[in-house]
Amino acid sequence: MYNEYFGFSEAPFSIAPDPRYLFMSERHREALAHLLYGLRVDGGFVLLTGEVGTGKTTICRCLLEQVPDDCDIAFILNPKLDTVELLATLCDELHVPVPFGERSIKVLVDLINRHLLAANARGRKTVLIVDEAQNLSNEVLEQLRLLTNLETNQRKLLQIILLGQPELRERLAQPAMRQLAQRIVARYHLEPLSRPDVAAYINHRLSVAGARQPLFPGPVIERVYRLSGGTPRLINVICDRALLGAYAEGKAAVAPAILNKAAHEVLGAPAGSPAQRTAARRVISACALAVILAGGGAAAWRQHLAAPAEAPVPQVAIAAVPVASAATEAVQRVAREPAELPVAPEDEILRPEASEYWLHEMVAVRALFARWSLDVPPVGIDGACRLAADHNLACLRRVGNLEALRAMNAPAILDMRQPGGPDFFATLVALDSDRARLVFAGRTRDVSLENLQRQWRGNYTLLWRVPHGWYRTVGPGARGKDVAWVVRQLGHWEGLAASEPAGNTYNADVEQRVRAFQRSNGLPEDGVLGPMTLVRLAALADSEAPVLAPQAK
Repeated sequence: MYNEYFGFSEAPFSIAPDPRYLFMSERHREALAHLLYGLRVDGGFVLLTGEVGTGKTTICRCLLEQVPDDCDIAFILNPKLDTVELLATLCDELHVPVPFGERSIKVLVDLINRHLLAANARGRKTVLIVDEAQNLSNEVLEQLRLLTNLETNQRKLLQIILLGQPELRERLAQPAMRQLAQRIVARYHLEPLSRPDVAAYINHRLSVAGARQPLFPGPVIERVYRLSGGTPRLINVICDRALLGAYAEGKAAVAPAILNKAAHEVLGAPAGSPAQRTAARRVISACALAVILAGGGAAAWRQHLAAPAEAPVPQVAIAAVPVASAATEAVQRVAREPAELPVAPEDEILRPEASEYWLHEMVAVRALFARWSLDVPPVGIDGACRLAADHNLACLRRVGNLEALRAMNAPAILDMRQPGGPDFFATLVALDSDRARLVFAGRTRDVSLENLQRQWRGNYTLLWRVPHGWYRTVGPGARGKDVAWVVRQLGHWEGLAASEPAGNTYNADVEQRVRAFQRSNGLPEDGVLGPMTLVRLAALADSEAPVLAPQAK
């Protein structure tokens, strides 16, 4: 009705999940990263929760666009099923023939197991996605858990992704659900959009629809944020009604009074009140039902999700919002666990596949921790550094060169540039005189040092084992047990018997020995136990610490 008036090519705030209007906030990218990680590991559950209308459907669509070719997806969109109905629905989704009238749980599970074994033999992976999973009964949840027991000697046969509202997270935290909860390999709770994201979201949709001027001033957007609580679907409904109001009054933009009136018509109660929150839930749920019914039911909904977009979909298509903020880039680069894969031939240019842009940071983190024989949940570098403390480890994050890496002699995450593409992370796991071994996006590759230096930005992150009680940089004049530790480590390196410095003092003799150690190991020779010297010295007596090359005296 108002499209021509405002110069839109179409309504900008339709509730239909049009891929051209896709807006991925930082939180949406982070949620997608967890789902993608779940696709790459074997077995277990992946859990995505969020309030109604926060964008779980959007995340699901993005997930489907990046599903590997060797992956079969099954959907259950109506979770109000008993155990037999669940298994029968799964058989339908996987195109498993079932004898007419068969209701034996054992028979149905056997049929599913045979299908999964055959799919696995063909090199295919099967993933079950359950939407609105908060409606699953405990009995059905238990049956899903039992389905994850189906396996070969090498791997699990079924991966399950549960999408649901916050109460699902609460249910799985109950003691009765602990067996299932222990099998969750990745989980994420999708929060509503932040205040800056709401502004970006509104401007993005207006831009795609062809808006030629701002239609929601800053104070009005602030009000939209408060009214909607940052819920995308509710933002759409309120903004659509507000634009209709501005059109009816002949205004060039949405004024606060118009927005308040629109919100009252939609929600029917003052913003922030219990009645308003209840009304908001009802509006969002009704919109979701309308989308499903408009598409012809669950089958059409799934087909719409899986169908490719008719036009290219920009990840972020508004000029008003910075695309490559540090936080967004960090969330874009997450990864699956890197197994010890065969080493590929040397490649002139390191670059992950476009579909793996979401996975870089997590693969780097898990590759690094794997060298320490540790397993960590899907987290980025910042989260990993916080987790390191639980294992008496610490992160060292610096800018350096290959000589610094040789001096550290420890596996490290490197920040890499990609010609014609976004930056990404790779994990350096071995280094010799002319080649380096890197793990990125789940692949292991040997590269020349020339190629490595061409793409490496110089930033690196490594782990080291912290001496007990260590808390400071140690240099001339320092006193205490940490000085005694330094002398013991130097004695180990020098092949001398353990000794204690007089008064546990960092005297001139200790300083000269430290300088000799630094000089021998290619470290800055300043006679001070700074981070780099400390990391190298700590590794000498740590037989379990991973190295890039065999320790040299």
